Amino acid sequence: MSNDNQPTRSDRHLNNSDDDQERNVGGLIKKILLWIAGIVVLLVVAAAALFFYYASSAPKISRSDLSSQSITTIYDDQDRVISRLGAQKREYAKNNQIPTTLKNAVVSIEDRRFYKHHGVDPIRIFGAAASNVLGRSSGMQGGSTLTQQLVKLSVFSTAASDRTLKRKAQEAWLAINVERHFTKSQIIDFYINKVYMGNGVYGMQTAAQYYYGKDLDELDLSQLALIAGMPQSPTYYNPDTGNIKYATQRRNEVLNAMVRSKYISQSQANEAAGESVTAGLDPDHGNTSGTDNNVKEKVVDSYVKQVLADLKAQGYDPYNDGLKVHTNLDLDAQQHLYDAANKSVSFQSDKMQTGVAVTDPHNGQIVAMLGGRHTGNVVYGLNRAVQTNRSSGSTAKPLMDYGPAIEYLQWPTFKQIQDTRFVFPGTNSVLHDFDKKYKGSMTMRDALVQSRNVPAIRALQAVGLDRATSFLGGLGISQKDPYTLQNGIALYISPLQVSAAYAAFANGGTYYKPYYISSITTQDGNVKQFSPKGKRAMNEATAYMITDMLKGVFTDSQGSGTAARIDGVNQAGKTGTTNYPSNTGQSGVMDSWMAGYTKNYSIAVWTGYDHPLEPGASISEQFEKSAQWLYKDLMQFLDSRNHASDWTMPDTVEAVKVKGKRQLVIRDSKWALEYTEDNSPESSSDSSSSESSSSSDSSASSSESRPEERNDSNRESSSSSSAPASSSSAPAQASSSGPAAPANTQPSGDQH
Repeated sequence: MSNDNQPTRSDRHLNNSDDDQERNVGGLIKKILLWIAGIVVLLVVAAAALFFYYASSAPKISRSDLSSQSITTIYDDQDRVISRLGAQKREYAKNNQIPTTLKNAVVSIEDRRFYKHHGVDPIRIFGAAASNVLGRSSGMQGGSTLTQQLVKLSVFSTAASDRTLKRKAQEAWLAINVERHFTKSQIIDFYINKVYMGNGVYGMQTAAQYYYGKDLDELDLSQLALIAGMPQSPTYYNPDTGNIKYATQRRNEVLNAMVRSKYISQSQANEAAGESVTAGLDPDHGNTSGTDNNVKEKVVDSYVKQVLADLKAQGYDPYNDGLKVHTNLDLDAQQHLYDAANKSVSFQSDKMQTGVAVTDPHNGQIVAMLGGRHTGNVVYGLNRAVQTNRSSGSTAKPLMDYGPAIEYLQWPTFKQIQDTRFVFPGTNSVLHDFDKKYKGSMTMRDALVQSRNVPAIRALQAVGLDRATSFLGGLGISQKDPYTLQNGIALYISPLQVSAAYAAFANGGTYYKPYYISSITTQDGNVKQFSPKGKRAMNEATAYMITDMLKGVFTDSQGSGTAARIDGVNQAGKTGTTNYPSNTGQSGVMDSWMAGYTKNYSIAVWTGYDHPLEPGASISEQFEKSAQWLYKDLMQFLDSRNHASDWTMPDTVEAVKVKGKRQLVIRDSKWALEYTEDNSPESSSDSSSSESSSSSDSSASSSESRPEERNDSNRESSSSSSAPASSSSAPAQASSSGPAAPANTQPSGDQH
């Protein structure tokens, strides 16, 4: 008799299969979980191994490192100290001099779990990471503990390039070790005495004196909260510089953090928040006056300003990183330049200004720089050596007109160019020189030496703006707006740009980007070297032929730079002077330049007034040559210490005599092949450059008035009355003494 409830053999087989399948799935899941666990363990072990590997090479850290200031020291090229940041007299606060309220404020805003962790806080790290992912703040300042911040300030730099996994591991390892060897009280004391507080001030005790003229234990809650919050951004939260809004916001953030940490009540916070952040500020900065720097800051002010800007551009924090910065500054040359501009060289008045840059043609090193004269007590003020909103006048001619003509058209120095009536195409603006006369046909050499404007523009026409723009680009010169013909006698570039560009003529055609810093050493001993990287900007023939012609600026009886001639010095150069636009109603000179070089130095000097449209701001005829006098004084000093030999003519250039005068021609060019002794060849194929203006004279559309350009010695001025002024390639820098001439009244040319 069969039992219907008894499973059949088939049913038993199916049930066993289901059980086996479940066991197999469960086993697979267990294997996957075991694999995952194994991988996690391996990753943890690998991470730990990597951590300890990095930690093994961590720099040493001592009590001295933790307690000392992180001062950046800047050196000249002979390892002499020229500046120390944070040279204010320092007040070190002992533990009993630091109010508990300040310690609570610092912990609340910087590291709420400071008293609970052992140097590294995983909870803080995960919390900061979550806040970053969710885009909200948890009241923490990133994942670093206060101890890690102290370590970073003591032995590492804050440069972006140093924010590596290795550096983070070493930072964490050192923080753990610091916590093992020092108490929490000592650690917070180190931090409070080390942090940068703005205006060259390090440590909160010094900051209390600098900002309020009091010690820390004399400050109220509002003032202590502001002091505690400043290290995150000392400039941004500085009430002494007018940043009242942001200083107030930061002060209130600290007060609210103290409330969350239960160090103060909400009513105490509200009362403190009602106080102005400017209340009690001391304009005399307490007892912080005094410095241990033996170098007069005014002498190196402009150079140091640019060094600091360079450091920041590379991601360093010069006020917190404790760097050793070696520069290319020749301190003796810098001192001589400063003394010459402020004492020995004659200027029209103390308000007449100058901007000077000196570079080394061999490598682009910036040897010396002066941003102004009689600047008063202004620190890091307007640096006129790097401002680009003043016309360079005829110093542009070798760069945009004649250099490209030799480079691309292979013009010889005896190339004939027409100095005849010229109208800027598309305008009714006639281009003149100072004498309102034309000299007819003349050689390129004579046109450059005498700095005639019309031949220069005809040369630019022959070259074309595209090739001229390319040539300028090779010399580190560019602007947003397209260049125009007017730029051929007026580029809006800085003395530093002029110096670096002329240096390419001096060294045979290689452009080096000018640079200030030779090396940077961080607190952990890491050294970053900077080496020159040159790029060929022109042929050797072009550089030599321009140099040979520019020698005549000093030596030719009609040269524009005879006031800067120095016997026995092998130099070449170019002057530049700009007149006022006709629509200003003023006469005289706005800008006067002298740019010159030897094989060892390239110098560019600008002179003028910061506010050229003000009464009495025109340079009188007597002081048009102040730029030449200053150049001569400095070049004479430099060459006496490092005399330069004369240039050697390259094989690609041939010297010939035309009408009894030594001229140069590129070997194997059509000019060399057509040349006959003492007979300047006139090539019909090249006549377009001198005839092209005749068609432009027919243009009659009017344009806004533009400044005149003058000739220096023979007054090579461009006094076209209505050509539009070109745009500046870069904005003017802010100046404590006020802005330079407005862009729509900038001169577009020069004297000689």
